[in-house]
Amino acid sequence: MDKTISSILVTGSSGTIGTRLCEKLLEKGFEVIGLDQKRNQWNQEVNKITRIADLRDAKAFKGVPKAGMIIHLAANARVYNSVLDPSLAMDNMKTTFNALEHARKSGIKKLIFASSREVYGNTENPMHREEEARVEMAESPYSATKLAAEALVRAYGNCYGMDFIITRFSNVYGMYDNSDRLVPNYIRRASKGEELHVYGRDKTLDFTYIDDSVNGIMAAIERFDSAKNDVYNIAAGKGSTILEVAELIKSLMKSSSNVVVSGNRPGEVVKYVADISKARQRLGYDPKVGLEEGLRLSIEWFRERKLI
Repeated sequence: MDKTISSILVTGSSGTIGTRLCEKLLEKGFEVIGLDQKRNQWNQEVNKITRIADLRDAKAFKGVPKAGMIIHLAANARVYNSVLDPSLAMDNMKTTFNALEHARKSGIKKLIFASSREVYGNTENPMHREEEARVEMAESPYSATKLAAEALVRAYGNCYGMDFIITRFSNVYGMYDNSDRLVPNYIRRASKGEELHVYGRDKTLDFTYIDDSVNGIMAAIERFDSAKNDVYNIAAGKGSTILEVAELIKSLMKSSSNVVVSGNRPGEVVKYVADISKARQRLGYDPKVGLEEGLRLSIEWFRERKLI
C-alpha cells in the first residue's frame, strides 16, 4: 500500500462498497474517516468512524479532518429509480461537487471517484473499453450525472492540480447489500417462492462480486501515482444474462419461484461487458470470483444474518 497516504476519507461509508472498503482499509492500518447520511448497520467498527451528514449540503464536510485522499462512493445508485425520480440523479451531482470542493479547499490532492458502466449506454458492441464513453449515449438521468461527474473530476484535476482515478463499476453484488437491487431482491423473493421478474430476455450485464470491486479500489490506492489521471473498468470482464442470474439463484436456493420475463425498461443499458485489460495492466487488477460462486456466497451471507 501507498505509505505516503495515512488517512482516507470515504464518502458512502455505510453502503455496500463503502462498508467492505472501510473494512479492508482498516485492516491495512489506514486511518479512515467515513461520511454517510446513515449509520453503518453491518460493522460497528466502521460505524464508529462514520460521521452522519447529508452530503448534498456543503456543510456536511465542515469539521472533517484533512485526509490524504478522498474516495467518493456516495450516490443514489439505482438506475431505474432515477428514471422515475430524476432528482435522485441531481443529488449525485451535488454530492460530487461538494466532495471536490472539500478537496480543493482542504488541499487534498488525491481522489478516487466511483463511476459506472452506465456511461457507455447502449451500442451494438456489448464490450467496452474506457475511451468509448460518450455524452450522447446517456440513457438515464443517472448515467448523465455520472458522465457529468467524471467531467467535473477532470476539470478539478486540470484547474486545481488534483490527481484522480476514476473507477467504473458494473452490477456490484454480495455482502452488505440488502437493498432492492437485482441480486438481493431475487434472493429474498426466491426464499419465499415469489416470482423473479426479468426485464429483458437477452439483457446481458457484467456482474462483479463485492470483493473483486473493492480489490480494484485497493489496487488503485496502491498504484495511484503510476496510474493516476485515468479511468479504469473494474468488473468481472464476463457477461451474464439477467435470466441466467435468476435461474442460478433459483437453483442454488432450490426455490419454487417462477421466472417471469418481460420487456426491457426505459433508461437501462441492455448489453454490457467490461474490457478490463487496462485495469489488469496498469493496476494489476485480477477478479477472482465467478458468478455462481459469488451468488452462493451472497446467499450464505443472507442466511447467516437470518435475512431470509
